[in-house]
Amino acid sequence: MGKAEQINWSRMSLEELQDYWNAYIEIDLERNGIDLNSRPTYEEITEAGYSGIAYALRRHHNMTLSQFLATVGYADPASDSYTWGIDDKTTIDELEAFVRTIDRRRGLAQSTVNTKQARLAQFARVYEDIHGQADLVERVGDGSNRQEEIQRLLAVFDAFHRDLESDGSKLKYYGDVNQFYDHLERRAKAAFNPVAGIKAEYNWQRGDPNNQPLTTRQVRRLYEAADDPAEKILVLGLCAWGLRRNEVASLHHSQLVLETDDPHIAFENRKNGPGTVALLYGVDDLVARIDWLSGRDRDWNGYVFPSRASNSGHIIGGTVQSRFQTLADRADVQVGGELPTSKMGRRFWYTTYLKAQKQLLESLDVIAGEQGSSDPSVVLNNYLSEAERRKYRRDFMRERLSEAFEG
Repeated sequence: MGKAEQINWSRMSLEELQDYWNAYIEIDLERNGIDLNSRPTYEEITEAGYSGIAYALRRHHNMTLSQFLATVGYADPASDSYTWGIDDKTTIDELEAFVRTIDRRRGLAQSTVNTKQARLAQFARVYEDIHGQADLVERVGDGSNRQEEIQRLLAVFDAFHRDLESDGSKLKYYGDVNQFYDHLERRAKAAFNPVAGIKAEYNWQRGDPNNQPLTTRQVRRLYEAADDPAEKILVLGLCAWGLRRNEVASLHHSQLVLETDDPHIAFENRKNGPGTVALLYGVDDLVARIDWLSGRDRDWNGYVFPSRASNSGHIIGGTVQSRFQTLADRADVQVGGELPTSKMGRRFWYTTYLKAQKQLLESLDVIAGEQGSSDPSVVLNNYLSEAERRKYRRDFMRERLSEAFEG
């Protein structure tokens, strides 16, 4: 896919529409000069050749374009209402209560909450289409019709199994629906969860965690294909600095310590606690990006990847992923026949670091032999200070990164 006129909109699930938006439509809008710091209009989307998405959303997902845009990071300031597309008021009330709960208590990004809401609405509409009425809450109020309701839910998931293309999408729908019924059970509004065991009926696979890293040659091709400083920082952040995609998305100039012999990124809160990430390569690109942002906009908020459409002020991790894959598509980089994920860039950093460490140990073999040791790590740990060990590790790592980014 990639050309608007070739898209079969009606065959795309909500997740596939979201992925397509991030990977293609958003990029085309940007190329057309649309400022994506604010929510794009229907007219702008139509002029870019993507008018079909609005019809598909209305016809197959019972969503307005504004509601869809809210799921990909563009909040609709004009309305807080949501169109569920079903008639049963009790079910609507409980669905809305569940959405409010996960929004308030789980610390999820607003776009994630919106996506879950859209999946639940699609589930309820399919249920109503098949069974004539989406009285989901009433039918689990007591256990008298447990068998019948499980059969009704199987019919709904049979439809998802048939119509959704990827197992990942099917499992996401199952997960959200299962959480909704669990929510009803915890509040004593359901006597049972009719989908609790349904997943065992299908051979849905999430896919093995893909730990394959990008190769040095692939990283070089990505970097060479980057058309602007933002794309270069994207590749550097993932592959040269080893950041997680959410860390790339939220990178702020206040974290950057550049005017020093030891340039680095400082993190107050990271997955494993506070820490720093050494900038062994790409500082000049980072400085150029910051200079460009601050020179372009006097009111720049300090984020390396700013977004006025997001409450956070910066893009989300999913956008980092989609832009990375768009760049990979342009650079003709694939891993196992598929476009690489941002995690593969981070894996490249890890494998490169391990190779640099191995190279350092090999360089100490001679010294270890002279000390009567067969283990060079003895020299590394016992005869070099921490500062010396860090310097040598970084020297070898910097050399390997230069090979990847410069050839």
